Amino acid sequence: MSTDDAFAAMYRTHHAAICRYVARRMNLAGDDEVRDVAAEVFTTAWRRRAAVPPEPLPWLYGVARRVLANERRGSVRRQRLADRLFVHALDQVTAPADVDRPVVLDALDRLSAADQEVLALAAWEELGPAQIAVVLRCSRSAASMRLHRARVRLREAMSALDPPPHLPAPSTALAPEVVP
Repeated sequence: MSTDDAFAAMYRTHHAAICRYVARRMNLAGDDEVRDVAAEVFTTAWRRRAAVPPEPLPWLYGVARRVLANERRGSVRRQRLADRLFVHALDQVTAPADVDRPVVLDALDRLSAADQEVLALAAWEELGPAQIAVVLRCSRSAASMRLHRARVRLREAMSALDPPPHLPAPSTALAPEVVP
């Protein structure tokens, strides 16, 4: 039996068991997340197929355990990013006390991936425009403009979700007088 055939047989035999193992440990995770982790387990098994023992299931469980640990660490990093972006977003609004965390996170979710990336580079990585320019492979002025526009869009998204209560109602005092 070729290595490819042996791997395919191992996959067919143990895929369901690995998915069950992962699902039990991910608590309420959706099928997509479980399948993604299982795919990573078998990707690792493929890369290390020469090290797979004759009885592969316990070894695959060990791989799954490490993949899940990496997922948890990634989740913690993502949460730290969200927290840092939250603090950064609060710095961008005029009344931080009036803004709650879910509004900021919802507003961030509504931004484009490019806006999220530039805000993350500024808030989480604490990069300035010159350094962001290097990461994004653009000029410093382009990076500054992207950061500025992302901040503006974040503020707009936040006000669209939960208009700040501290803003005065529109005044008619500036409206032109109508002369009869």
